[in-house]
Amino acid sequence: MKKSELVFNVLQLPVDFLMIIIAGLAAYFLRLHSGLVDFRPVIFNLSLEQYFGLVAFIAPVFIITFALIGLYSFQAVRHFWKEIPQIIIGVSAGFVVVVLAAFMNQELFSSRFIFITAWILAIVLVILGRFLVRNLQKWTIGKYQFGIHRLLILGGNGTAKAIAKGIKNDPSSGYRLIQKLKNFSIKDLEEIAESPGIDEIILCSTKMEKDKISDLLDFCQDRRIDFKFIPSLFQVQASHLEMRTFNGIPLVELKRTPLDGWGKIIKRTIDIFSSLLGLIILSPFFLALAVAIKLDSAGPVFAKLERVSWGKTFYLYKFRSMVKNAEELKKKLLQYNERTGPLFKIKDDPRITKIGKFIRRTRLDEFAQLINVLKGEMSLVGPRPHEMEEVAQYKKHHKKLLMIKPGITGLAQVNGSSDLDFEKEVKLDTYYIENWSLFLDVQILFKTLVVFIRGDETAC
Repeated sequence: MKKSELVFNVLQLPVDFLMIIIAGLAAYFLRLHSGLVDFRPVIFNLSLEQYFGLVAFIAPVFIITFALIGLYSFQAVRHFWKEIPQIIIGVSAGFVVVVLAAFMNQELFSSRFIFITAWILAIVLVILGRFLVRNLQKWTIGKYQFGIHRLLILGGNGTAKAIAKGIKNDPSSGYRLIQKLKNFSIKDLEEIAESPGIDEIILCSTKMEKDKISDLLDFCQDRRIDFKFIPSLFQVQASHLEMRTFNGIPLVELKRTPLDGWGKIIKRTIDIFSSLLGLIILSPFFLALAVAIKLDSAGPVFAKLERVSWGKTFYLYKFRSMVKNAEELKKKLLQYNERTGPLFKIKDDPRITKIGKFIRRTRLDEFAQLINVLKGEMSLVGPRPHEMEEVAQYKKHHKKLLMIKPGITGLAQVNGSSDLDFEKEVKLDTYYIENWSLFLDVQILFKTLVVFIRGDETAC
């Protein structure tokens, strides 16, 4: 899912919240300033400030009900008219909760007019708010191609033609058809991916060899391309499927990882606040560590190491634990490598400085990666970030590790990754990618804390 789609989907939440607040306040003013006071006296005793506090307190109830009925599920472009019944149900369910709470404390608030008026206004205003957000999204798509999905359709059957026609008839769908291919090779796809680019592939063909489908999946995974197919082609784990329809045609999307939609947002939010807080709290300690590194050996405080994140290179920060020319010396030491696979590690590495031995044993050198986390290049938890020369040696199944951001710590790191062979490390990180949850992240962070306290070098 593109960042633009995340923006508009997330934007719906504060807009819904605002509309609920406005509905509550509008009902209050209608009751007090529309002539109804003379018709029927007000029997509740709340000032505007108290009432506003009450409305702000109960508004999250509606957000929760909206979430439970699927109004915040992530989609590229939503069907506005299909949301209206959900909105009516969500608002009504929210008011049922509020009414029950009001009955439990009748002295606090008891105005049936405000309840009924706020209920009607909330439905109308939430629908209006979503209508405005939807049209803003469609306008940015049509005007600026903001968040447009470059789509490639594979297949020459009637379904492929129907999808292509639907995209042509609805420019605001969020899709731009790049090409429709009846026959293709991976080389053809690579050329199209280079220019003009591909964001999504829909496989409509029902007569494709399994080997070719496997190659297509590998291609999409390596290029971070969303893959959808017409149902009943083959079976995969239900947890990695998502059913959608396009122009009345059912599609099944093969999800690369649960880390999409709200999972992605929650993880990134935690990363930002945690890394920022960590950098602020640890800044005095970082200063002392910087002084110790400079006094121990010549060279910069930080080592900037080229690593790979989401298939792109970035510079990973570590407190320098090796001599200044460590990368040059590595070429001479490759013959002593003690790990299988593309990774390099030797015991008693002669490139490590005196202070370096201490900060590596205690894993203090990795605290500098909080900078990478704050910049969005890494996460607190994820696969190990690997070097370009290592990635060049990866086999097809190894490349799955590049699907999400690397982490300061991860499932492989807390299970003794230094002593694991590369294939076992890949299996652990692949399990994390396919089974991510917030609870799993918490478990890994807790284990990392235990490893840090024990000073276990085998888990780094």
